[in-house]
Amino acid sequence: MKVRRWLADRWVMGVALLVLGYLTLPIMVVAGLSFNRPSSRLSYDFNEFTLDNWKQPCATSDMCDAVVRSMQIGLIATVASTILGTLMAFALVRHSFRGRSGLNGLIFLPMATPELVMGTSLLALFVAAGVPQGFWTIVIAHVMFCMSFVVVTVKARLSGMDRRLEEAAMDLYASEWQTFRRITLPLVLPGIVAAALLAFSLSFDDFIITNFNAGTTVTFPMYVWGASQRGIPPQVNVIGTAMFVIALLLVGATSLRGRRARRAALAVVATPAGKP
Repeated sequence: MKVRRWLADRWVMGVALLVLGYLTLPIMVVAGLSFNRPSSRLSYDFNEFTLDNWKQPCATSDMCDAVVRSMQIGLIATVASTILGTLMAFALVRHSFRGRSGLNGLIFLPMATPELVMGTSLLALFVAAGVPQGFWTIVIAHVMFCMSFVVVTVKARLSGMDRRLEEAAMDLYASEWQTFRRITLPLVLPGIVAAALLAFSLSFDDFIITNFNAGTTVTFPMYVWGASQRGIPPQVNVIGTAMFVIALLLVGATSLRGRRARRAALAVVATPAGKP
């Protein structure tokens, strides 16, 4: 009976750990292969431990050029889609206007549209408009589909935010700008950062839409696809592992900052505006 009760109390946690292990297993394999010296270019088995891949991540210059190009595209697309998506999320959550429900439905269209359809549609649009395919057509395409994910993420954060904190600050004679700067922004910032990280990941990782609208521009996913035909260099695993570690650190820091911001907001609303 004790064993059965123990299993009944912890089976959900056990299933969650199994699912988490299943999701992280490919990442662990990539991290392990980043320390591997393969026996041949087309071999992916673990042959010999080495740190050379980490010491020389740019042993293949074309790969590093593609990584830099993908990061440039990702940063520009992330900044643009985060700003536009955050403003749109605030408008949809905090304001009522004609066509609001229809706009809520349109937000999901880029998320629900197959990438093949979206890529070919954008290619037809750029060709019809006489726009040459290259760096900036990729940026425009990435901003378009990343913005929907930003809107959905920030909307979820705004919808779950306690409006009474803002009302309490206003009751204590805080101005609208003070309330936004000291209450609203710190509370919604984790959602904005999460949306930006998601947008950057989607942009950096995208292949199908990029392949249709890249022209002669080669991004990191396109480089990996081309290299797979002649053997993927082990430095690709280094880039993947480094990106995962950086994202994990950013998510952890954002989560910690969000907890501190909520405690600070609770302390602020307890203090009248203008007092230390």
